Amino acid sequence: MPRPGLRSKSQARHDVKTPGNRTVTHYWRKKPKKAHCAACKKPLQSIPRKRPAQIRKMPRTKRRANRPQSGRYCARCLQTIIQQSIWNQ
Repeated sequence: MPRPGLRSKSQARHDVKTPGNRTVTHYWRKKPKKAHCAACKKPLQSIPRKRPAQIRKMPRTKRRANRPQSGRYCARCLQTIIQQSIWNQ
């Protein structure tokens, strides 16, 4: 029997065949939600849907777009924020 934390239906189950020719059940975590823009709440396009442990293993160029504040704002909102900061000076 699996441990109590794995008994819920929120855990995805995969039947895996082991080298000893046994079929065992592995419990996987579900995919997280997409990252969203802090201003307009639209999904960010360049952020992968991975768990934090998997994102840490990825190279930085694969984690986010190559622009400032790319994990927080979408490109359109960031463009308006930069323009407003320049105009208000």
